[in-house]
Amino acid sequence: MRAFRLAYDGADYFGFQRQPTVSTVEGTVFDALVALDIVPESEPKPNGYAAAGRTDRGVSATHQTVAFAAPEWLTPRALNSELPPAIRAWASASVGDSFHATHDAERREYTYLLYAPAADEELLRTVLSSLSGTHDFHNFTPDEKGTVRTLTTQVSRDEHVFRITLSADGFARQLVRRLVSIVNAIAIGDRSIDALDTLLSAEPVSGPAGVEPAPPEPLILTGVHYPGVSFTVDTEAWGRAQTLFQNQHDRLVARTAVLSELASLDTQNP
Repeated sequence: MRAFRLAYDGADYFGFQRQPTVSTVEGTVFDALVALDIVPESEPKPNGYAAAGRTDRGVSATHQTVAFAAPEWLTPRALNSELPPAIRAWASASVGDSFHATHDAERREYTYLLYAPAADEELLRTVLSSLSGTHDFHNFTPDEKGTVRTLTTQVSRDEHVFRITLSADGFARQLVRRLVSIVNAIAIGDRSIDALDTLLSAEPVSGPAGVEPAPPEPLILTGVHYPGVSFTVDTEAWGRAQTLFQNQHDRLVARTAVLSELASLDTQNP
């Protein structure tokens, strides 16, 4: 069994989990394994396969982890030879036959890049501090199980972008995005901080008093920790991934500059 770290730009994928009619990250990885003759096209899911998490449509990752029975020659570089530029394997580890990429993960970390120029930073930090610790987050997810979690929060700021990092032993569906949503709503004055007491109480909250998830595109899976597993970075694969993602970044920066010009259209000079 081998485990692989994957980084991917989720913008053009309908989430991670394979689906029959749309393009997904997992489906693309399975296609690569078929192309490499590791699995047959009729059964593209390899033996022992599991993934660390199922990211939603539009969500990206730096540390998604998949593990399966693989030949020794399958390095990250070899896997990348059949993957598109948006998905890159960059590290791997030998793991035991009983290893399970989902169940053996001790802790997961998600980072949300929140663009909030009108946010009160002190209030934002206060809300995140209130969310830290052990809570039943049943009002922040459609799931009915696995809602009690011990959450650790961190935040840093780069001009108008807040880098919000949440870590826990696991996350229910949409939990991170809904937590970010209430943090933002309170920080910009759309909701009272008193709403937290209600949302963290045992009483179910729905309708207008509930919390809609924040957009998925700024969310990144940035960490998955497995006790006793040591990953080896494939330096060539890692370097190539950096170059590919940097090139995409540069193109988007230029595109953002164009949109900024359009947004500041000078109507005084028709």
